Amino acid sequence: MARKIVDLSIPLQNAPMENNPTVIRYVNHTELGRSRTKAYKFPDTSYFPDHMHCATEDISSIATHSGTHLDSPYHYGPECEGKPSKTIDLVPLEWCFGDGVVLDFHDAERGHNITVDEVKAKVAALEGKGYKIKPMDIVLIRTDHTTKYLYTPDFEQTHPGVSVDATAYLCEELGIKVMGIDAWGFDIPTSKMVKLRLEGNSKDFFGSHFYGRSKEYIHAEKLTNLDKIPEFGFTVSMLPIKLERCSGGWIRAAAIIEE
Repeated sequence: MARKIVDLSIPLQNAPMENNPTVIRYVNHTELGRSRTKAYKFPDTSYFPDHMHCATEDISSIATHSGTHLDSPYHYGPECEGKPSKTIDLVPLEWCFGDGVVLDFHDAERGHNITVDEVKAKVAALEGKGYKIKPMDIVLIRTDHTTKYLYTPDFEQTHPGVSVDATAYLCEELGIKVMGIDAWGFDIPTSKMVKLRLEGNSKDFFGSHFYGRSKEYIHAEKLTNLDKIPEFGFTVSMLPIKLERCSGGWIRAAAIIEE
């Protein structure tokens, strides 16, 4: 049986996004050879093959929520379900590897807050195609926003998001623990949420994030290539880097398709 692996991650690059700056200093083979010549007290670089050592990089000014990453319950609040929230190093790896399913909202308007009824309709459509979502499936919300707008100036402030009612339905009614979205964030854009909050709407102000204070679940953000995988019949891997006591961690998310 052939196996196809689809990369669902965006690259970490030098300052790719305004709110998640990343600085990468690239040290090539020749440069490291020169610096290590001094460190090792060699007379010259001829002690290295071709006068070159190995390459390396120094990464700084990077946030745990830069690039494709997985939030931990601690990101949403200090407590969840009456207990201390799990940081990313305490998230069970079993949560992060399992059967995947795509809910397709690629035609949603930019900035749209996906409703619970819209999610229920997609779930019903999947059942009509022969797949019933089961507890602990990993649900991926396809918007195509990352694919289309990642390198545009307004990428962070124009994506569709998932309403708190829709998130609660997936968690409480279907038993979902892990979700993901191919957009900058899981909720609607921050600028839109702030405007709503100033108008008195607290429900949609980081609704899906703050929901994680009462119900234990996690979601991945800044996925990509969800248009390149089927709606079901694949495995998702989104194992996070083990960062002690952190609220999130970078992932090399992938869909594994047995063909």
